[in-house]
Amino acid sequence: MHLQELLLIVAVMLPQCLRALRYSQGTGDENCETLKSEIHLIKEEFDELGRMQRTCNADVIVNKCEGLCNSQVQPSVITPTGFLKECYCCRESFLKEKVITLTHCYDPDGTRLTSPEMATMDIRLREPTECKCFKCGDFTR
Repeated sequence: MHLQELLLIVAVMLPQCLRALRYSQGTGDENCETLKSEIHLIKEEFDELGRMQRTCNADVIVNKCEGLCNSQVQPSVITPTGFLKECYCCRESFLKEKVITLTHCYDPDGTRLTSPEMATMDIRLREPTECKCFKCGDFTR
């Protein structure tokens, strides 16, 4: 490749690269946030022989990640496809464990359980406490 061709490629690609760098640093119109969401949880409990002992459920509020992250596709002389893809996804950056009490428990016949040891069930789940834009497919965190 001649020097003139190389300079022409740099002159054409430099503005696009700078724009991509600004987007990847979080500027632009990104809007990735942690939001509350109501979900219905159901948990079944089985004995050692695999027979269902009880089913518990409740409507609970948990956190979720939602929003927009800047992504783009641009021409590239370096990549085999001729395009450089910069994709970013709104995902959790930190998770915490949360204990949730399911308050509606039933036996296998559908009868509501009222005894103190069977009327509720505690379950543990991990929910996001912070969300941000990450490069899509990056699971190294």
